[in-house]
Amino acid sequence: MTPLQDINFKSLIAKETNGRMRIRLIALSHIQAGANRTETAKYLKVSRRIVNDWVAKFYAQGLEGLVEKRRSGRPAVLDSEQLQQFKKYVIANSIKNSGGRLKATDMAEYISKEFDIKYSIQNIYLILHKLNFSWITSRSRHPKQSQEIQDDFKKIPNGIDP
Repeated sequence: MTPLQDINFKSLIAKETNGRMRIRLIALSHIQAGANRTETAKYLKVSRRIVNDWVAKFYAQGLEGLVEKRRSGRPAVLDSEQLQQFKKYVIANSIKNSGGRLKATDMAEYISKEFDIKYSIQNIYLILHKLNFSWITSRSRHPKQSQEIQDDFKKIPNGIDP
């Protein structure tokens, strides 16, 4: 057990970057200053039961008891092998020789046909983010665009010949 009086909560609060942990530390700081749990709950706009839980965890495990546990969440629908196949598809089709861009609707259609899984457009963006893609698009390439002509154009002098 760690007594409340032995800890400088103000410095811990100032250093804490996690907002939820900061609220827990503020609650303990208020209790350390003499407020009861009901007053602390009203001040922080949380239930008294939650404040009681935080204090109980603090007394049982110290500051480590206040740390938020990892949340499992819903398991991913696409497995890692399917994600890698999807990533290859995006890389291969992001720049088309015929012009145009790869759209989220095209990606959703690919996943639907290839893996028989339906994804909304918003979830396509989440998958792209998970695969470290950024949603920055460039201008599409015209089908008649030639790199040689562009390089020759760059060699033309900018000024008027003297």
